[in-house]
Amino acid sequence: MIGKYIREKASWLWLLVSMQLIILLVAYLDSSIPFQSVVYIVGLNVVVCLVFIWARYLKETRFYKKLNTWDHTYDLGELEIAESPYELIVHEAITSQTERYRKESSHHFIALEQEKDEMLSWIHEVKTPLTALQLMIERLPDDKLQNQMTYEWLRIHQLLDQQLHQKRIPFMHNDLFIEETELEPVLNSEIRALKSWCISKGIGFDVSLMVSRVLTDSKWLGFILRQLLSNAVKYSDSSDILIESREQDGHIILMIQDHGRGIEAQDLPRIFDKGFTSTRGRMNGSATGMGLYLVRQVVQTLHMNIHVKSSLGEGTIVTLTFPRKNDMVHLAGV
Repeated sequence: MIGKYIREKASWLWLLVSMQLIILLVAYLDSSIPFQSVVYIVGLNVVVCLVFIWARYLKETRFYKKLNTWDHTYDLGELEIAESPYELIVHEAITSQTERYRKESSHHFIALEQEKDEMLSWIHEVKTPLTALQLMIERLPDDKLQNQMTYEWLRIHQLLDQQLHQKRIPFMHNDLFIEETELEPVLNSEIRALKSWCISKGIGFDVSLMVSRVLTDSKWLGFILRQLLSNAVKYSDSSDILIESREQDGHIILMIQDHGRGIEAQDLPRIFDKGFTSTRGRMNGSATGMGLYLVRQVVQTLHMNIHVKSSLGEGTIVTLTFPRKNDMVHLAGV
């Protein structure tokens, strides 16, 4: 801050220095003026000027030091009270700008809330004809046509589900209920939802749960498993998907392993990025790039870890690590 202050007052400092040099020059050229006395007076002037500059530095930089450490929130009470006219100009400008941003932020927040509510309402309304459509599909006599339409119905259902949870994720903390959750019922429910798709692709599930209870939110865990199992089925053919759970270092580990096409090495570090669809995903146009991104958002909120290991042509292993109980005591429902 002192360097900035010196640069700010450089013109005044040069003026003071120049005046002292002029006095010394006049005393040096004019023999009638005692030079030593002038040097003494200039020395006193320099001392007085240094003391004055230091005092003014402490006073004039107090407001700007506080402004420099301000975290740019809407709380103007953290700012130092303006004393000088220039400080008052800055303070009034910041106050006016902050009030304007506060009003705009409030307006945008209300608009976003309305948009979210309208979107959620629309999704719930669409679910009614989707349910009716599912019943109609089940009555089709042609098994091949039924399987094709079931697959397309499932895609629509999953896209709506992603959109629904995408709108809810920013407010997850208001909807959490952490409790001891049985893994098997949640897994069975998500597997049953994929049954017709799995049958058409010749895919089965090998479930081995050495640990059956985990500490989490059952509804959001269902969303995570829905996305992971859907990806495993989508990129596999005529092979079993292995699901295992175990305990390791006080953590519960849930592993989902498929023997599908796998993920290319250059794509693996980016699979959780928003909108990333991988090289093949861009070619077939079926991927949205949102599923794993949303999974990571939910996993982080639930204080879980997710790790993906994959080899092209050999399959993919997704590992979910649940937190210890002590890591969850501050969340709602514990």
